[in-house]
Order: sequence, then C-alpha cells, then structure tokens
Amino acid sequence: MGTILRLPDELCNQIAAGEVVERPASVVKELVENAIDAAATRIEIDVGAGGIGMVRVTDDGVGMDESDALLAVERHATSKIEAVDDLLSLTTYGFRGEALPSIASVSRFALRTRRRDADAGVEVSVEAGRMESVPCGMAPGTIVEVRELFFNVPARRKFLKSIGAESAAITAVVEGLALSQPSVAFLLNRDGRSARQWLRSPSRQQRAAANRPEDKLEPVSGERGPLKVEAYLSPPERARTGAAGLSVLINGRVVRDRVLARIVAQAYGSVLDSGRYPVGVVYLDVDPALVDVNVHPQKAEVRFADARAVQDALFRIVTEGLAGAFGLAPASRAFFSKQGPQANASSSSSTALPPWMRPPELAPGLGGAEAAADAVQGAADPWGLRPDSQPGPSPAQPVLGLRPALPSAVWNAPSPVGSLPGAPARADEVSYGSLRFLAQLRNMFLLCEGSDGLVIIDQHAAAERVTFARFRSAYERRSVASQRLLVPATLTLDAEDVAFVEEGSEAIEATGLELRVVGPTQGMVTAVPQILTRADPARLARDLLDEVRRSGGRGFSDAVDRV
Repeated sequence: MGTILRLPDELCNQIAAGEVVERPASVVKELVENAIDAAATRIEIDVGAGGIGMVRVTDDGVGMDESDALLAVERHATSKIEAVDDLLSLTTYGFRGEALPSIASVSRFALRTRRRDADAGVEVSVEAGRMESVPCGMAPGTIVEVRELFFNVPARRKFLKSIGAESAAITAVVEGLALSQPSVAFLLNRDGRSARQWLRSPSRQQRAAANRPEDKLEPVSGERGPLKVEAYLSPPERARTGAAGLSVLINGRVVRDRVLARIVAQAYGSVLDSGRYPVGVVYLDVDPALVDVNVHPQKAEVRFADARAVQDALFRIVTEGLAGAFGLAPASRAFFSKQGPQANASSSSSTALPPWMRPPELAPGLGGAEAAADAVQGAADPWGLRPDSQPGPSPAQPVLGLRPALPSAVWNAPSPVGSLPGAPARADEVSYGSLRFLAQLRNMFLLCEGSDGLVIIDQHAAAERVTFARFRSAYERRSVASQRLLVPATLTLDAEDVAFVEEGSEAIEATGLELRVVGPTQGMVTAVPQILTRADPARLARDLLDEVRRSGGRGFSDAVDRV
C-alpha cells in the first residue's frame, strides 16, 4: 500500500481555513463580499464578542434555492466562474469557492436563504463536518451566521487579539467595502448596539466625503491609457504618519500596496515630510485582463501586467490633479527614486532641472561621491555661504571678523548628508559642551569653534533635540508633567485608534497626554505634556497613534521616541 493518501474533505477545509480565515475580520470580509456579489442593496453585520462569539451577515440579495445552498458549502463550488479564461475577466469579489466551506470547518455555521420567487427558504447548518438542511421561513435574501469561531482549533483562537482589537479590524474591513460600493447601505452592529452606518450614496465622492467629513477631501481624477484614476485626497496639512488613512482600491477591491500609497504621497512633492501620507481614497479602474487578483489567499494584493506603467500613470495623474486642487508645484519622481520614470528620462528633460536639484546619477561618467561632488560644485549658492560668492557686508549686518581659513575645494565638496550616494560618514561625534560660540547666521544657524574647526549648528534642530532629550528623560522616570487645555482639541479616530485609546489609556497618560474617546469616530485631547505646550494637541495625538499603529501596537516606548 502506498504512503500517499487523499485527505478527507474536512481536513482540506481546515487547511484552507488557515489561509482564508485569519481572524473574525476575515470572516466578515468573505461574507460581505458574497452579499455584494449577490446584488444586495442593504447589508447588515452583527458582531458579538469581537466576532469571536458571533458574526451574522444579513443581505437582501438574490438568495439561493436548496440545491445551490447545499453546494455553496462544498469546496470549490462557485457561481462566479466556469472556465480558466474567466480568471482573466473577473468582475466579482469571490471566485474560488473556498470561503464558506473553510469558515464552516472552524465554527458552528448556519446559512439561511430564500429566492424572491420562492415560497419558503432553506436553512443549512454545518458543525464538525456534519451538514443538515431544513425548510425555514424568512424574507428574500441570505443570512449567514458564524458562532464560536475556532472552537475546534484552540491554538488558532489563542492567538487572536483582544475583543476591542478584533472589533476594530472588523470595522476597518466594512469601511473598505463601503468605500467600494457607494450604492449599498452598510449597517454595523456591535454587541446589540449600532456602531457605524454607511447610507447609500449616489457617487464615490459623496461616500468618501461622508466617511471622512473632517478631512476636506478634494477630487483628483484622470485617465492614461487603460488606467482611470478617481481619488479624493486631503490637503497637505491633514497628512498623517503612515499610510493607515489612505485607502487604495483597484477595480473596487481594497488592496494593500505600499508602492502605490507611496507614489500618491510623492505626488505632493516636498510639502510632505518623509513617512507622512495624505488621508483619502484612491480608486484605480483598469481592464481586468491587465491585473491578476489571484495572487494572495485573502485577495489583499494584486499584480499588474505592467506595474511600472501603472505607477507612472498614477503619479502623473495625481500630480496634475493636486496642482489644480491645492495649487502645489508639480513634483518629480526623480527626487524620490533612482528607478523612477524621470530618472530614466532623456537628457533633455533632466537638464531642465536646476543644477543643485539634479540627482547625481544624471552626471555622465561619474558615480558615488564624485557624482555628488559634481552636482554640488556646479550648484547655485542660494544662501550666499561660499567664500567666492559671499556678498559684502550690509549696513544692517556688521562684519563679524571671520575669514575663511579653508581652501576653496573644501567649500565646494559635498556636505556629509546620508541621503547623497557615497557621501562620507561623520568621523567622530562632536562634544557640543566644549564648543565656543562665535555668531548667529541668518537667524537660523549658530557658528561655533571646536578643536577640529568650525561647527555650524541648525538652531531649530538643536532646540528640538534638547526638548526631545528632556521629554525622553521624564518619560523614563514616568514623571512627565501635563498641562491641561483651556479648550480641548478634537480629532477624528478610526476603529483601530478607538480600540487602542480604550485599552492603552494608562500608557498614553504616561506620556503626559490625556486622550479619551467621546464618540464612535471622535477623540478629545484635554491635556498635553507641559514641555510640548506649543505643539498642536490634535496633531501630537494623531502622530502618536499613527506611530503606535506602524509598530503594530507593540513597542510603545519606541513609538514615543519617534513622535
């Protein structure tokens, strides 16, 4: 007898569930997508105990008869595709026929459904591999109820997060699906109480604006070849640390794509600091034949036939749209990536850039530090700091009696900035306490004399560093003094923010920040660290929450370091 055996269906379903059903939010995603594919116009999601105890999805879609209902819980049984060629023209969310049997294999599962032309419905229940069906009375549509998720897989259940965190993940999933289907009403109930509602909207713009009413989203749209972009983005001052506030949808499907999110941020140009992203929604519509959605178990990632062309088209469309919406100067991807379209452009387009802004790779025959030196040496001197271009003293600026003792080659050499390829590293740490102050330059820089020569200090950066050191020291001693606000500041919170604020209030208060939840999507800052009283309270809280999210809720002290 051979050693290779055909696995039973129940075991196959549990194996598939390990990829498809990661947490309760995965269950909600699959069930709601099925309801959308069934042409539902109203979908109600009820969640109990963060989805671990119960998930119920009710829709008013087309429903199923008894034979279809029984097949729906069989592996690889679907109404979405019939042949291999159908994978090249997918217009539905589901197509594999794995979701329902996978969910049923790790829960106590019940499905009730009725077609509009039927006199009665049918109820199919599955538990521990046993399936039963009985007639039932109900309104047209489908109700899927999942109870005690992972009751038969205790190891999986052990690694689920808290009820608040799981509820937040469910809210985020429903929010993404609501953005993709503005014509469908979504109602989310948590433990018997209404948590969020997304009423029907006539357009994507109204759904996006209703989802983020305080972010002042502006429309940005355009077409290039087969790609159509429809985006609703916030002004630069509403940007956040991390891309959590930016949703990207491809053909109506919410996807995780850091590259596309980064491209949208790059389109803002230099007005956004590195690591900050706008808030909003970006819809990309492209021919289904040019995108493969069958590359991820949960269909959260996609692959384009020509990813570079999509990225280039998205950048150009968003850049042009932002210029009209916010009056931003057009950005160039050459400043952000050597591999960007601009970096590979012809020399005629590159010479249009100011000399000091050309990337080093545009200098032919040079590389590394030599290219960087050439780029800086040929640059204009907007600050007038070079000795050979230093203007004479003005009456309002007395002579300081400083003569450049360094040769011209040193002034023309590239400054040791880590972002320049091949730039030299700083040799030794400077002992700032031993420096002798000489003068202040342009109310921006401090000129000091050290044992090795002249040291120029950015006084704004130095002040920030001193404030950070004081704050860090007080935080380590858990003695951060707070200053209560005369007028509390409010900010918008999403579901994950709400869950963290409710569960991590003690950790937040240790930073001197008092933040509490005052509504489903609202937070209020009532006190800030005394050392940071000049900072914007809402942005301070927002940056802290975004940093915590980027670290996955772990390493809170590290997140404090980065704020």
